[in-house]
Amino acid sequence: MKFFSRKKKTLNLALEGGGAHGAFTWGVLDRLLEDDDLEIGWLSGTSAGAVNATALAAGLAEGGAQGARAKLRAVWEAVAKVGLPDLIRLNPMLAGFARSPAMQHVASLFSPYDFNPLGFDPFRKLLEAHIDFTLLRTTPGPELLVAATDVATGRPRLFRRREITVQSVLASACLPTIHHAVTIDGTAYWDGGFSANPDLVTLARESPVNDTLIVKLTGVERGVPTTSREISSRISHITFYQPMIRDVEVITATRALYSRWSRGAKPSDAKLARHRFHLIDAGRFTGALAPETKGKPDLELLTYLYGAGRSETEKWLARAKGDVGVRDTVDLARTFLEPRAASAADTPRSPPEAAA
Repeated sequence: MKFFSRKKKTLNLALEGGGAHGAFTWGVLDRLLEDDDLEIGWLSGTSAGAVNATALAAGLAEGGAQGARAKLRAVWEAVAKVGLPDLIRLNPMLAGFARSPAMQHVASLFSPYDFNPLGFDPFRKLLEAHIDFTLLRTTPGPELLVAATDVATGRPRLFRRREITVQSVLASACLPTIHHAVTIDGTAYWDGGFSANPDLVTLARESPVNDTLIVKLTGVERGVPTTSREISSRISHITFYQPMIRDVEVITATRALYSRWSRGAKPSDAKLARHRFHLIDAGRFTGALAPETKGKPDLELLTYLYGAGRSETEKWLARAKGDVGVRDTVDLARTFLEPRAASAADTPRSPPEAAA
């Protein structure tokens, strides 16, 4: 059975992690699913990107494009409702962490095994309530690559569609300073952002679709951080951005070698070299937000980012949809390896109180 129509333009999706900022990706996916000329290929996602990818695939399995749009909305509305209240209610110590910047600093001195010894995670209930993982695993549809990081080796583990469970998604989004490591078949995993954010190389080498749209959430960090808060934020930014840079370096190097010695190239390298990439970048929106907003999924912020995602996708479709299946519409090396600071005029206003 073939899943991809030749009459439509088909796109793989590579979805970066970014906590609550993943609502931008929700907006992107919502708009893409409205376009009858597009079809979804493989999905590669990490952390919030894994949540979006899994919700999208589950929704497609249940009710096609409209089912996917409804599923994504249900998941993100549930995220806004849940936030952290259940966890705070069970552990008053966390209430202080959530309210006070000073207490948030103190929280960094404790392990989640100290302040949450039972490993309570309201996000598990949310996922189980909205995603039928059995149906997802057993129904034909786009392949999934959900990335998590092996705690022992630091290497990425890519969970495929046939093996996706709630544990896989929780592992992909497991920040070790907040949650217990997620154990699957005896192996402990942390957030996939440490090792693949998201995986681009496997996606381009193995997918039968030759175009991939990257949804990038991370903005360019400027200046030298000097405060403890700024330094911590920059360390996190560097850590979670490196896997993307590594993959772009591999793609760029493979393309350079292929252009010289195409005859001797491995089939997988030839496929990687010829793969076409496209980009929708949330950086000018997320860059205006305080780093703490990644962990504060209030409805106003999610609505703002969802709208921004839809708007940017509308512009991308008008500008680049005709190039899908024909040529790249992003210079990966220039965008990821030689980033230039965006002008102040390109930086939109943040939503009320979102940058606080």
